[in-house]
Amino acid sequence: MLRPRIIPCLLVQNNGLVKTVNFKNPKYVGDPINAVRIFNEKEVDELMVVDIDATSKNREPDYQRIEYIAAECRMPLCYGGGIKTSEQAQRIFSLGVEKVALSSIAVEQPELITKIARIVGNQSVVIVLDVKKHSFTGKYEIHTHNGQKSTGINPFKFAQQMEDLGAGEIVINSIDNDGMMKGYDLDLVEKIRNSVNLPLTVLGGAGSLQDIEQLIKIYGAIGVAAGSLFVFKGPYKAVLINYPNRIVKEQMIDKIKSS
Repeated sequence: MLRPRIIPCLLVQNNGLVKTVNFKNPKYVGDPINAVRIFNEKEVDELMVVDIDATSKNREPDYQRIEYIAAECRMPLCYGGGIKTSEQAQRIFSLGVEKVALSSIAVEQPELITKIARIVGNQSVVIVLDVKKHSFTGKYEIHTHNGQKSTGINPFKFAQQMEDLGAGEIVINSIDNDGMMKGYDLDLVEKIRNSVNLPLTVLGGAGSLQDIEQLIKIYGAIGVAAGSLFVFKGPYKAVLINYPNRIVKEQMIDKIKSS
């Protein structure tokens, strides 16, 4: 039986763990390996790690760092950043990673999705759609290269294309809500949920467990991801790795089921 997944998303830059706001001004918040160890203790459902500079600076994935993270990680691990070939994806899987997250390359070489899916299985291919809402037209648009490049691509039609090509999961990430901690873009979630039948993970904007609870209540077995919520604590955003424990998660899900 499918269950909702609550997923910390760790952004890595220059070997450090960082947090951004609207994909800008990365702030150093600690050591990613230490964060992984703490999340192990907290028994998180799944972990997503993204190298935010690899694609924008045209770098290959840092295989040594990926290996270190995968060796420490005791939960399913999804890695994204700099993947441009099926050979790179295969090498990352050989290091102990369960899923690869593809973003810019999915726009540039959509046929690569099918190639990787045939090699490793659809369930291991995750497409990350970094989406921004146009301030005048209100239309959503995919951005790539760490949000720096606008594409003019409709994310909902593109998600359908990715599903047809063999992707196994969609991550919808709101650039506008990134780091704001004011809640998810529910309109965006609704539109993407109505576009594809794939497992969906939502990222960008979580400011409380109530935001997570709201999404699970509406959509059930959905992936609910967050960055700031799991690395900051309190109104002054003190750096503290945190995550709801098993009892809190079970109580939250039971509350949703009984409502």
